[in-house]
Amino acid sequence: MADAFDVVIIGGGPGGYNAAIRAGQLGLKTAIIESRAALGGTCLNVGCIPSKALLHASDLYEAAQTRFKSLGIEVSGVSLDLPQMMRQKDEAVDGLTKGVAFLMKKNKVEVVNGRARIAAPGKVDVAGAVLEARNIIIATGSEPTPLPGVEIDEERIVSSTGALALKQVPKRLAVIGGGVIGLELGSVWRRLGAEVTVVEFLDRILPGMDSEISSGFLRILKKQGMRFELGAKVVAAEKASSAIKLALEPAAKGGSKTASALDVDAVLVAIGRRPVTADLGLEAVGVKTDQRGFVETDQGKTNVDGIWAIGDCTHGPMLAHKAEEEGIAVIQRIAGLWGHVNHALVPSVVYTTPEVASVGATEDELKAAGRAYKAGKFPFMANSRARTNHETDGFVKVIEDEATKRIVGVHMIGVGVGEMIGEMCVAMEFAASAEDIARTCHAHPTLSEAMREAAKGVDGWVMQA
Repeated sequence: MADAFDVVIIGGGPGGYNAAIRAGQLGLKTAIIESRAALGGTCLNVGCIPSKALLHASDLYEAAQTRFKSLGIEVSGVSLDLPQMMRQKDEAVDGLTKGVAFLMKKNKVEVVNGRARIAAPGKVDVAGAVLEARNIIIATGSEPTPLPGVEIDEERIVSSTGALALKQVPKRLAVIGGGVIGLELGSVWRRLGAEVTVVEFLDRILPGMDSEISSGFLRILKKQGMRFELGAKVVAAEKASSAIKLALEPAAKGGSKTASALDVDAVLVAIGRRPVTADLGLEAVGVKTDQRGFVETDQGKTNVDGIWAIGDCTHGPMLAHKAEEEGIAVIQRIAGLWGHVNHALVPSVVYTTPEVASVGATEDELKAAGRAYKAGKFPFMANSRARTNHETDGFVKVIEDEATKRIVGVHMIGVGVGEMIGEMCVAMEFAASAEDIARTCHAHPTLSEAMREAAKGVDGWVMQA
């Protein structure tokens, strides 16, 4: 293997391309294999980036119609140019994917287009061409999970990919799945004029997040006009020329299902994502996967020497920033340097208006574990900046372990909390207590003061605005 690559990365998403950049920086001979025409994976092409472009544009559109007047701004003739909204979304995607391609050239990473398969230890086959590698990193990501009885055509019944490219605003949209993807894309089309109904199997939205966040966010979304069928499952979709009829049944876990059927114009299936690990040759080389296809890893290392896996195809939250951290950590380890990811401190954000942000343990988890804790909470209604901005929905909750005095969880609903959560990730990484945050001066007036007040609340000395 004298001419072998030091690293061959299968998958050009955030995990893969960040690993490639770091490998290039460290002087490792690297190749990255991507089946799409453009690098960037789901995130840049049909996920994080285009969805945020539409979330931003649709929020401004709704603000011009509903919120500007109360601020003394008179606007007339506001109308939707959906083709232009889609063009600006595509322009953002194009610019960023070209930027990733430039970074590959800058860091001397060889880009190979095509579908990859691990032919043997140290050998990756791409359409008959074999790349030899001392290390192989599997970064193949994930894809939308299909729903039996509901066939996706990406026109009227769409996955998240199709929901980013609808050619017109549906009058009635059903979103199957009350998780992050469904709520974000449902919000986009509600703002643009669709009547949106979310159907969720469980009796709550955002499963896995703090239950107080889930219930508070549900109230806000209902106030915005989104409808919900909780504790319900979709068992069939019948397409007619005029409408799509969804048949609903009660879910096993109960809930508040009120309808037995929904007549809609479009359906978004957003029940989750599954790893892309089929036909990679994993069985042939003995790489362990679980029943759902996730690659089993220990800090990125699989059970086979020289084969690593990162990102959505491994266990843990399916988040681009988690994949990025894992990709860099794996390259560090390959290069003989320190590399580690603290998976307990990977933040989650829902980019709606208001946003939801969370990191660490929830109250539900701590109660279930019988772990003693204290919590402080502060509403944005009492925050000066939120009041002046007329953006008072939501609150900040800080949770501290009673024995260690370390912050173990932070959960927020509010405008801009996706940017604020980073401060608390740093604090928790350095084992800060609530008092450490409470005694750290924050600029006034800022939304971040709500985090400080919530931290004060852990020990009972909140200063109300």
